[in-house]
Amino acid sequence: MINTLCKNAYETAKSKGWHDESRETGTLLALIHSEVSEALEADRRGDHENFAEELADILIRVFDLCGAKDIDLEKAVISKMERNKGRSYKHGGKAY
Repeated sequence: MINTLCKNAYETAKSKGWHDESRETGTLLALIHSEVSEALEADRRGDHENFAEELADILIRVFDLCGAKDIDLEKAVISKMERNKGRSYKHGGKAY
């Protein structure tokens, strides 16, 4: 399911011209970061509807990046979630 979303996000972005020219991974990550910042601002304003929309934008940007880079995000997420189950409480005392 996740990989299908990645493919769809990439194909949509591509069809709208966002992949006509090659972009660095750093640029794509900065676009994800900008969506995270927008989500933070929505949360600060108490705008729950916009907050949810910005969270969706974050995922769409991540999916687009994975589609462009042919990353098996579904496999990576499942693997990481399994690894997290074996971590210590708060990962050895991290505050957050």
